Amino acid sequence: MNSKGILLESGTNELEIVEFEVGSNKFGINVIKVKEIIQPIPVTFIPHAHEYVEGIIQLRGEVLPVVDMKRVLGLTHSERSNQHKYIVAEFNKQRVVFHVDNVSMIHRISWEHIEKPSDMYQNGTSQVIGVIKRDDAMLLLLDFERIILEINPETGINVNSVKKLGERNRSEKRILIAEDSPLLRKLLNDTMHEAGYVNLEFFENGKDAYAFLEATSEAGNIEDTIQLVVTDIEMPQMDGHHLTKKIKENAKLAHVPVIIFSSLITDDLKHKGERVGANAQISKPEIAELIQFVDQFVL
Repeated sequence: MNSKGILLESGTNELEIVEFEVGSNKFGINVIKVKEIIQPIPVTFIPHAHEYVEGIIQLRGEVLPVVDMKRVLGLTHSERSNQHKYIVAEFNKQRVVFHVDNVSMIHRISWEHIEKPSDMYQNGTSQVIGVIKRDDAMLLLLDFERIILEINPETGINVNSVKKLGERNRSEKRILIAEDSPLLRKLLNDTMHEAGYVNLEFFENGKDAYAFLEATSEAGNIEDTIQLVVTDIEMPQMDGHHLTKKIKENAKLAHVPVIIFSSLITDDLKHKGERVGANAQISKPEIAELIQFVDQFVL
């Protein structure tokens, strides 16, 4: 997608959203995840596949699964639009096709304008990670990593991969983790504990994480309080790139190592993290690699 060149600077706390429709509802996906948008092509049915999966297609020699977003969102009663499209996406080191009713436009917005879904209208299995208000309409930002995890749990963080690292000593080093997904926070908590890191401070967005770091640095020596920051990229209020940039531009915090742990880490996008001063960047779900970098920075 040519639009990938629009964001000229890393750490601006902005993102671009591809708006798409399923039924009469509007949703969004981060443009960074979108490789291309194509017209639907014939799908090969796969027996006993997950209920969300229509089948597979062959795209330029690569076999890709097609996920029906109507089934994902429970909107199978609505008719398929004659403008339906395939969104070819890549994240977590895998490619997948999402079948939607229409793709309308691209919006450039700030993470500050993306609201966290209220607990009043979502539950622990919600696929919505943010609400974007636009004039008289709202876009729901979806958790595509969670959707794929529901289809194939093996694509998620696996605590067993940490066990393969061998005997671990308990560490009291304090690590701050910024991750908006409740599911991922739990998985990270479990795997970090398995790796011996039990002194963890979790935040669901970069804004709250930075406020804590800033207040802590004002109160005393930050080195005695936080030894490492691990952050996701996509988070409401403040994303991980902007959080990293603010840490590295703050004289009292600049020495704190920052590891970006995100589904958006690819060879094409690593330069964004490098520009804001990240000490390391690891793609989800490579938790064993994350632990090895944590060892390097805090032991």
